Amino acid sequence: MELQGRWWTWAASEPEVTNPVADQDGSECERNQPQDVWFLAGTFGSQVERVCAVPGGRPIAFPVVNLIGDRSDCAAFIFRAEGTVLLDGKAVEPSTYTGDSITVESAQGNAVTGEEGRFITTGCGLWVQLPPLAPGTHSLAIRGQSGDFSTGVDYTLTVAASSK
Repeated sequence: MELQGRWWTWAASEPEVTNPVADQDGSECERNQPQDVWFLAGTFGSQVERVCAVPGGRPIAFPVVNLIGDRSDCAAFIFRAEGTVLLDGKAVEPSTYTGDSITVESAQGNAVTGEEGRFITTGCGLWVQLPPLAPGTHSLAIRGQSGDFSTGVDYTLTVAASSK
């Protein structure tokens, strides 16, 4: 899935101090966003609450829980992976990606991949892709885990009116 490689590249484009995955309040959610999708980040294993402004007319994509590694890492990870997503109180079913070959481009000093430069790896996880949300305020609760790793984010998303 090309989206996984794009998300990992986005997540690995900043050092930890400004990285959306390490972000505690949502102040970094706009960093390096592509023009055709709005990415949201999980955490490195904690629970956080974030407030994020999202441009109107932009689909939203994010992992519920995810991993990069080799095929056997992904097989073990997906076997134990589970998660829930609630958008405005309604359940959204994540899609399961068991192990896709992806290309990642990582910035120096990023806290996500542990290496810099371009490399090919295997990506897996539970993922959600949402169509553009209606303008206004939305709540998004993301909970994911695999084995003893768990992550959770409560987003308050403020979607602007589309500029189209």
